[in-house]
Amino acid sequence: MKKKYSPNFITGLVITGTMLLLIIIGFIYTPYDITKMDSTAKLAAPSLRHLMGCDNFGRDIFSRVLKGMGNTFVIAAATVLIGSVSGVVVGAFTGYFGGWLDELLMRINDIVFAFPSILLALVFVSILGTGKYNVILALGIAFIPSFARIVRGEFIKYRDMDYVKSARLAGVGQLRIIFVHILPNAMPVLMSSVMIGFNNAVLAEAGMSYLGIGVQPPDASLGSMLSESQTYLFSAPWYALFPGMMIILMVLGLSLMAD
Repeated sequence: MKKKYSPNFITGLVITGTMLLLIIIGFIYTPYDITKMDSTAKLAAPSLRHLMGCDNFGRDIFSRVLKGMGNTFVIAAATVLIGSVSGVVVGAFTGYFGGWLDELLMRINDIVFAFPSILLALVFVSILGTGKYNVILALGIAFIPSFARIVRGEFIKYRDMDYVKSARLAGVGQLRIIFVHILPNAMPVLMSSVMIGFNNAVLAEAGMSYLGIGVQPPDASLGSMLSESQTYLFSAPWYALFPGMMIILMVLGLSLMAD
């Protein structure tokens, strides 16, 4: 029987695919150098020459949006990679073995999880310093508890299943049971969590760059562009409109797919 996908999934897939295409284009080509300033084009309105207009320095917003999306994507992807891989290891071992290991790691996890991820990331950045790579590390660490809790719950559900008991009786090693027999069954829930985590990472990165502790100038970031544009919301609304719209679309596409 042919599988039918929901309209939400199809819409999300189209939006996400479009965003990925723009990100790839931004890695390869931008119409203008993102640092090039044109004093004659300060706050220029959208036109055929500048599709999204120019900022207060006369830099092409479309070129900076493309680069900014690429930076946001890389930071969010690296953040989720660190958080999910570490969280899978912690959640798998605590959920499968239980006992004192589960108690110890989960109490630590609960303490960390009690604080919002963005607040933890801000603490880590204040220790490590600002910049793209420090933001990746800080957000990655802050995202570990949420993935660990999800994976732990799945392993608790599957660890006493008949096929797992059969594998133990057959002499299969514990690591093979964890990563070959149980983990694949937890992947559907984990993948949805990864998509949600990616969305959270996009918003967290935008927020930190907005505050000036994420991607540093002259590099482009959607969050920093929103911060720079707030003075010109009425005189040049396109300055904030396009970066904000891209953040919304990046989050919306994956949200619809995850749903």
